[in-house]
Amino acid sequence: MGYTYIKDFKELGFGLFVHFGLYSIVGKGEWNLHLDPEAKQEKYEELAGKFRVKANWAKELARTAKAAGCRYITLTTRHHDGFSLYDTCGLNAYDAPHSACGRDLIAEFVEASRTEGLVPFFYHTLLDWHNADYRENFPKYIDYLVRSIEILCQNYGKIGGFWFDGMWDRPDEDWQEDRLYGTIRKYQPEAMIINNTGLSELGKVGHPEIDSVTFERGKPCYVDESDRPRAGEMCQILNDHWGYAKNDCNYKSVKELIENLVECRRYNCNFLLNTGLKGNGEVNATDKSLLREVGHWIKGTGNIINNLHVTGIEADHALILTDGKDLYAVIDNVVMTADPNVTREGVVREIEVHMDRQLKSATWLDSGRTIPIKDNRFTAEPFPYGTSFSVRIARLK
Repeated sequence: MGYTYIKDFKELGFGLFVHFGLYSIVGKGEWNLHLDPEAKQEKYEELAGKFRVKANWAKELARTAKAAGCRYITLTTRHHDGFSLYDTCGLNAYDAPHSACGRDLIAEFVEASRTEGLVPFFYHTLLDWHNADYRENFPKYIDYLVRSIEILCQNYGKIGGFWFDGMWDRPDEDWQEDRLYGTIRKYQPEAMIINNTGLSELGKVGHPEIDSVTFERGKPCYVDESDRPRAGEMCQILNDHWGYAKNDCNYKSVKELIENLVECRRYNCNFLLNTGLKGNGEVNATDKSLLREVGHWIKGTGNIINNLHVTGIEADHALILTDGKDLYAVIDNVVMTADPNVTREGVVREIEVHMDRQLKSATWLDSGRTIPIKDNRFTAEPFPYGTSFSVRIARLK
């Protein structure tokens, strides 16, 4: 089997992770059913009768992802509560078509993603709080799980991949991974297979069919590709919850999110940034604003960041990447210059690129300004007043 699909995945670079389900109505995070002592299974499942999703939710979501500079979207087709956003074709009635929504939301998501030129990926839980067989008859549960994946493989055209989560809940069980992944290879031979190893085992490969390791909210590192090509992906939350939580205001800054993206490129890893949709399918205003600002930085630096890869070239105070043609110096914590009564003075750093070849020119991508360079040294010029992207990229020739 060829591995060109893994190379294609790496070139996507930046994706939007989307958590959406009945828990979105509650607005207390995706683990509300399991962690809230007042939450009751029967009462929770009655939320399906209140699950009314806007007609244009998927189009708005895809446009938001596009504006953020993303190239793919990974959506929760089924989360740990066991509720499916897709038509389960008779497996049970605990799905979006049998809810107040009355529609196959995954079909809408796939169509909207492709319209915006984005690649759709499917998150799918492995653990299940709804299906009693998960605790009482595990082999029967695996039959149910494999059939669920088979439905997703067959009914939505070509997809980018599957993102599994929850095997860590019962690590000693026989998950029949050969069978599970074999189903995907049968129907979607070029789909990425990703299985989240959780917070405790960042970057672990696990089964040999795994195409990408995960770094959940953790610092990425170089991925072991000694036996076969393999990707890496860091997933990150905007605040403290994956699912929508109306009382969570502990948001990361745009600067931190951009630095996360750059750190992923340092190790040739993808960056999967999460938003939790509201109960009607809307992206909440704060999330949308943060995503838009990340996209503003990507666009302002020439839409180049997702095309860049590591070089092995060392530099003082800069990360040197390449698009296969030119070199790029990515510099963080670049200050803004202004009157001392307006802004505090920051440190202006000197960049030196350690390579034998002499660089002839350097240009800031955000302004097009030529940077004076001599003996592979140049100054990380401050941003002019009125602009402060924090992270700056220079093209080197």
